[in-house]
Amino acid sequence: MKIDVSALNLRELETLLAAAERRKTLMARRRPVAVVRRELIAFAASHGYRIGELIDVRAPVRPARRTLANARARVAPKYRDPANKRRTWSGRGRMPRWLADQVKRGHSVTDFLIPGLARPTAKSSRRIGQRTVVKRS
Repeated sequence: MKIDVSALNLRELETLLAAAERRKTLMARRRPVAVVRRELIAFAASHGYRIGELIDVRAPVRPARRTLANARARVAPKYRDPANKRRTWSGRGRMPRWLADQVKRGHSVTDFLIPGLARPTAKSSRRIGQRTVVKRS
C-alpha cells in the first residue's frame, strides 16, 4: 500500500503519524508466534489435552465464494444441429454461430428444437436499448 504524502495536508499527516505510532507500539508489544504456540501446547498438555483436540489446526474454513458456476447451473440443451449432433445450444446467452448462419439462410430457430425435450425460448416483449415512440395526441 502506497500513500502519496505530498497530497496530504497537515491534519491528515498528523492523523497518519498517530495511526502509525499506535500500530508500531502494538507490533512491538506482541510476542513471537512460536513462543505463544509453545505456551498454548504446554498449557493444553498440563490439563491432559493435545492442542489438536482443543483447536482445529487445519486451515480455517472460509465460506465458499459465489462463482459463476454456483450462481447459474448447467441447463439441458434445447437446440441441436442436425449436421453435427455434438453442436447444441441451451437457449441461453448468445446464439451460436452455426444456428445464426442457419437463421440467415431462412430457417427458423424452432426447426432445430430437440423433439420431446424442449419448447422454444420465449422472446421478451421489449428489447433492451430499443427506443420507444410515444405519440402525442
